[in-house]
Amino acid sequence: MLSTLKRICSTWHRQFSEYSGDIIELWRKAPAALPAAPLPSQAHPEGGGAAKQGRELNQPSGLQFNCNYREPPPEQAVYTNNIHWRDAMSDTMTLRGKASVFAGAALLRLILFLAFPGLPDLLTGRVEISTPVTSFKRLQEGLFLYTNNVSPYDGGVFHQAPLLLPLFSLLPDVKSWPIFTHLLYIAVDLLSAEALYKIAESGVAGNSKLFTSPRRANRFGSAAIAAGFLFNPYTIATCIGRSTGVFTNCAILLAITKAIQGSPFNAMVAISFASYLSMYPILLLPPLVLLAYDCQVEKRRIACITKFAATNVAVVLGCVVSLLGMSFLLANNSWEFLARTYGIQLTLSDLTPNVGLWWYFFIEMFDSFRAFFLGVFWLHLAAYPAALSIRLRPQPLAVLTILLGIFSIFKPYPSLADASLFLSVVPLFRHVFPLMRYAFVTTSTLLYATFLGPAFYHLWIYAGSGNANFFYAITLVWSLGQSLLVTDLTFAVLRDEWEIERPEMVGKEIRQI
Repeated sequence: MLSTLKRICSTWHRQFSEYSGDIIELWRKAPAALPAAPLPSQAHPEGGGAAKQGRELNQPSGLQFNCNYREPPPEQAVYTNNIHWRDAMSDTMTLRGKASVFAGAALLRLILFLAFPGLPDLLTGRVEISTPVTSFKRLQEGLFLYTNNVSPYDGGVFHQAPLLLPLFSLLPDVKSWPIFTHLLYIAVDLLSAEALYKIAESGVAGNSKLFTSPRRANRFGSAAIAAGFLFNPYTIATCIGRSTGVFTNCAILLAITKAIQGSPFNAMVAISFASYLSMYPILLLPPLVLLAYDCQVEKRRIACITKFAATNVAVVLGCVVSLLGMSFLLANNSWEFLARTYGIQLTLSDLTPNVGLWWYFFIEMFDSFRAFFLGVFWLHLAAYPAALSIRLRPQPLAVLTILLGIFSIFKPYPSLADASLFLSVVPLFRHVFPLMRYAFVTTSTLLYATFLGPAFYHLWIYAGSGNANFFYAITLVWSLGQSLLVTDLTFAVLRDEWEIERPEMVGKEIRQI
């Protein structure tokens, strides 16, 4: 009896093992998802199913088939359909995730605006957010003079582009109806995030025309990069503080997006508008032209890079001249705005403290040396675009990212808006993060300066227990943190290129001798 039971159990075990093996084999061949019902033209292209039965009964099937098409095996047809099904589901989930991120970011900003009505005015007065060329309070002063038919530059307070005045004059009074101004700034932030999303979606950071990184598959999702921009505390503070720097950031991101999409004309128009608002984005023109050249649409492609560059430079000059002409008409046929907007940035006439490096240096500067050091500072800032564009020619997007970091450090009137833009485009280069060496030090330095900066400013201005050295010292730490990030990113990008040229050196430590 016992032996009989053993034989029965062994038989069942053998049959179960064979059956399980068949199931595992089928599971490996088929995708994990349940098979979707194949379309008639896919599952039964030439014979099979209803069409085959119709031919056997000499009845028309009512379907047109390709006679040269060979019916794939059933397993392959099911697998192909499941791939399409999963791709469609992935796209749907991506769109839902993107919509959730954008809706959440807009809702968060709206809640901060409405739940804390005093917060916008508080942040507007912070030197970390508002500078003489981006301050919303100064814009309101210029708008008041403009609406009363007085030159907005008469008071010596307003130093921003004249075309911002008609835009804000269309909105209801910010004191009575602030919601419309809030919605404008929220919309600009969302537009910037959409442009950044498209840049990330293109994958140009790791796979351009002249360079393909072996690490390109290691990347953040497009929605995650957009979320990093929208939920960045610096971005939120800039939006709530209503700095006009958000318009410059939006124009820069739109210019990069259009260049990647093969629309160089729109890219040049966008960078012209950014340069009109803030002047320094004109230095982004060389790498932007190279990026647009690499991403041209084939049917409109210009093979000669010199001709392409000359055409786009002419477009930029034409747009800038047009914007300046409209500003001339708006300023009652006066060129006074040139000295009050761009002249103040070139000469640093307003020495209001900010998170930059210029203001304290020129406070201590003797007047006899002022012109010389102004030239040195501007020459230093203008030296980077050409050098980086030549050295990193295969990766123009990397050049643009590095330049944004350099401008955030060395421009005359930097703010958190510039830092937020730079920190938002750095995640596009997720594939080189493993090659970066000072991530912890950089993060710690930036956080240290972020928390201590307001405290040191309070000790200097309000408590009276400190002096200008307190605040300038912490701005030096802030600039140090950004400098570490810029140099670390530059090293990682160059190391990624070098390992392609020298594959035997992958993973090995490099020391300078």
